[in-house]
Amino acid sequence: MLKDFDFSSVKVEKVKRSELGEDLAKLQRQLKKTDSRMLVIVDGWESSGKGFVLKDLTRELDPRYHEVSVFENPTEEEENRTFLWRFFRALPKKGNIAFFDRSFYFQILNELQLSDKKMEHYLMDISLLERLLTADGTLVVKLFLHHKEKTMSKRIKELDTDPLRNFLISTNDKNQLKHYNNYLNHFDNVLKMTNFESSPWKIIPTEDLKDASRLSLNYIIEALRKHLETSEQIPSFNDEWKPELIKSEKPLYELNLDKKIAIEEYDAKKEKLQEKAGELLYHLWINKVPCLIVFEGTDAAGKGGAIQRLSRHMDPRGYDVATTAAPTEYENNYHYLWRFFDTFPEKGRLTIYDRSWYGRVLVERVEGFTPEKRWKDAYAEINEMEHNLIHEGHLLLKFLVVIDKKEQKQRFEARQNDPEKNYKLTDEDWRNHEKFNEYEAAMNDMIEKTNTSEAPWTIVEGNQKEYARIKVLETFIKEAEKFLKQI
Repeated sequence: MLKDFDFSSVKVEKVKRSELGEDLAKLQRQLKKTDSRMLVIVDGWESSGKGFVLKDLTRELDPRYHEVSVFENPTEEEENRTFLWRFFRALPKKGNIAFFDRSFYFQILNELQLSDKKMEHYLMDISLLERLLTADGTLVVKLFLHHKEKTMSKRIKELDTDPLRNFLISTNDKNQLKHYNNYLNHFDNVLKMTNFESSPWKIIPTEDLKDASRLSLNYIIEALRKHLETSEQIPSFNDEWKPELIKSEKPLYELNLDKKIAIEEYDAKKEKLQEKAGELLYHLWINKVPCLIVFEGTDAAGKGGAIQRLSRHMDPRGYDVATTAAPTEYENNYHYLWRFFDTFPEKGRLTIYDRSWYGRVLVERVEGFTPEKRWKDAYAEINEMEHNLIHEGHLLLKFLVVIDKKEQKQRFEARQNDPEKNYKLTDEDWRNHEKFNEYEAAMNDMIEKTNTSEAPWTIVEGNQKEYARIKVLETFIKEAEKFLKQI
């Protein structure tokens, strides 16, 4: 792909770059009126003119509706987060364009000695991100700036003798020039592996920087024009990775939700289990294990009480609770997973989710907030996201706390009559109660399609709160101890 590139075959029409920039600005104004977005990745060799090209790509655009992000080696904080964390935060919102100067490709392009495991993980994450974006209506354009070894050598010498710009020369520039052929082979392999059908690479020769800008502008203009013309034809999520699913023994309505524990046994067990859970949080910190615990379930099933009992003896400096409400207007401008990536824990920390990304296939499905095509895509999207988190070393536990319709009604009525708890009850809760069977069907589908061997659901029978709390504590302790033994 890159090794076979013929520089002499490229023909460039000598149009004014400013005119092309104005054409792109017109399309930007059209994009602003839609729910779509565009991500432009400008990557390639060091000293290949990325800054020059980016200036031409953006200079005629309305700066209120585009943003340029520069990515190089991750900071200490970014190293402690999941690989995609810093890139998800810079994704474009609806109607906007994001330009990435380098990107999630930076590390795999610049590290020739990456371990096979790291390379595999980076490629998994990159593939997932680009497929998530295209299935959500985002146009992903990837430019790779390419130049000859002789040209690279000349540019580095020019920079080196310029006192105002010699700071631009990095170790990467020198390494790539010194080992040009090795990097050429490496880049060629990476581009071939990531030349996805929905987000292919466009190689831009930069022997002449003005021509490189013309080629880049023309390519982006054509891609955006076509995208706007076909914006109603968004492809479904391409689920390249298939999970091993665990078949549920019974649907929820056939389960015995009345499992009980004697109050004396509950009182005897609870404190010791809470102390053990607190100790395990320290072990997770010492071993730098990031941990996510997801709580979903029926309204009023006792998720909050279970979370309180689980975290009772945990050091509050070591965990966070992320309470997931309906997305705000601002959050709705982004991919639905955007707000969750921002809360994923650092290495050694725990995030507990009081509701989570599964809202996509529960409340958003039942209430009709999301088109059927998109919530159906979400099963595969979530499975692959969770697979990648686990592959990266996260401990992920998922609890579904369930009560029956009769018990839910009794709890709602008890809240209504209790001045200390009636703040918890809303008109929406009663509306949801009327849709109890629809929510139960949605939860059944969720279990069937996301109960994977890597990230199985723990069904917590919740009609007796004490039983549910002990089951959550015992499951966390068992799974955390098992995980720590394996590392």
